[in-house]
Amino acid sequence: MKHAALLGAASLCAVALGSVARAQDAELTVLDYPGFETPDFHQPYVEAHGASPTFSFFGDEEEAFQKVQAGFQADVAHICSGSVNKWRESGLIEPWDTSKITDFASLDANLTGQSVAGEGETFFIPTDWGTTAIAYNPDEVPAEDVATLEVFRNPAYAGRIALPDNVDDAWALAYLATGVTDWTNATDEQFEAAANWLREVHPNLRTYWTDPAELAQLMSTGEVLVSWAWNETYPTMKAEGRPIGFQREPEQGSSVWLCGMVNLVNGPGNEDKAYDYVNAFLAPATAPVLVEAGWGSANTKGMEGIGDETLTESGLGTVEAPIFAQLPISIESRERHAQTFEEIKAGF
Repeated sequence: MKHAALLGAASLCAVALGSVARAQDAELTVLDYPGFETPDFHQPYVEAHGASPTFSFFGDEEEAFQKVQAGFQADVAHICSGSVNKWRESGLIEPWDTSKITDFASLDANLTGQSVAGEGETFFIPTDWGTTAIAYNPDEVPAEDVATLEVFRNPAYAGRIALPDNVDDAWALAYLATGVTDWTNATDEQFEAAANWLREVHPNLRTYWTDPAELAQLMSTGEVLVSWAWNETYPTMKAEGRPIGFQREPEQGSSVWLCGMVNLVNGPGNEDKAYDYVNAFLAPATAPVLVEAGWGSANTKGMEGIGDETLTESGLGTVEAPIFAQLPISIESRERHAQTFEEIKAGF
């Protein structure tokens, strides 16, 4: 996400939450990052109802949270797993009836995990995922240097390294670098070790990037040689003929982010259409379209026919290295991570 802010092309522009794409099916409003409104991602819905839902866009999930909390009405929101607990505990979302999710049984168990839980109820339907790993310039950075996450502390690249300005991604990197692959039960000692690692990396940075377009520009000009990056940067820069490598198998591993749909409380639209939309997004036929755009589908049936070569080209292939799943954590833990990250960025 990611975020959503963790999400591919969706994060290329920040659009005010109140701005709505051209009105289509007025009986369903979907709150989303811009870029996910393309009909190819929900074609079965269009075929069933003659039009796409109405989409309202947000720039980041905190903005979306504040708007919904202030009374903005929509039926479905597309957010990343790290935000789910906050939305649930704030009373903004209600459980899904999983018997109405056609391919619920086919959702990848490695992606669902704790992300759908809520005292036996399902508040989050995983729909799409991506990876975060080391993007680097292979013309100037030898492969052996990116065989370890210690490349981010390597003084040889001081001033030419970038990290995402994103709490989940930054901490996933720091935990991996300090030997932790699951932050849902991280101890205080593990938290402090990861925080100290980020503090040591901070002086090496050129910047904290905010969207993939910015990062691609920094890497294209040579200002940045090494970055912790979302997988979409890899195929995008390759298609432009830019030098780019994407190392998902450093010794310590890389991460996977996960996004999906939540059912907003008191949505003004048609509840049956909310299920139709989620089912359309999860339809097996939608998976290849998502992969082409740089995202994986949570539906294993849809992913079965997609070869590893195609997935690898999008930065989604199978790897032989530890994987850090950016699953939800408690609100208290998330706020602790967010506050400490802000302090680190400020030099403390």
